[in-house]
Amino acid sequence: MTYRRVGALLHETGMVSEEKMRGVLEDAAAYADDELTPYATAAALEGFGVAVSVHADDIDSIHEGYASLLAGAAEIAGGGVTVTGVRIVEGEGGLEGGRSDLLAFERNGKPVSVPAEHFAEDYYDHEAACRAIAETAPDDDPRSWHNVGFPREPGIGYDSIMVLATPEQRGALRRHLGLTFG
Repeated sequence: MTYRRVGALLHETGMVSEEKMRGVLEDAAAYADDELTPYATAAALEGFGVAVSVHADDIDSIHEGYASLLAGAAEIAGGGVTVTGVRIVEGEGGLEGGRSDLLAFERNGKPVSVPAEHFAEDYYDHEAACRAIAETAPDDDPRSWHNVGFPREPGIGYDSIMVLATPEQRGALRRHLGLTFG
């Protein structure tokens, strides 16, 4: 699988315009035809603007990180959902054994809270982040967010990749790219 093939499939399935595909491939010209690992194939979805990545490595701060992550997801979803007031409501105790927090925000003015377990101020709770990202899909949109699955090697930390796609588009990504969805 190559970046060029990923772009062509995204265009063929209506996930990106021809203009978007060509622009991304022009920027990626130096490596567009290199073979991709399964993880790099999943990560390429972000490069084409149809996915967001929840970083596995440390981030600056969960207090700002989730807001940026949700803003990016809302933008990919076309802005049909407004996400404001993103904040961490800290639970009791310290982080060393894991702290039960809430990831809270307003979705189109209505409060949403997602349980989150944090072990450090600079690492996401991936499950909480993915559940919050799912809230950015507009109610009247046939697309929904799904966590992209791919073969993993033991001992390697991977970003969680969330893609916004219709059921038909997910089927094409499964058939042609070997991706699965959680």
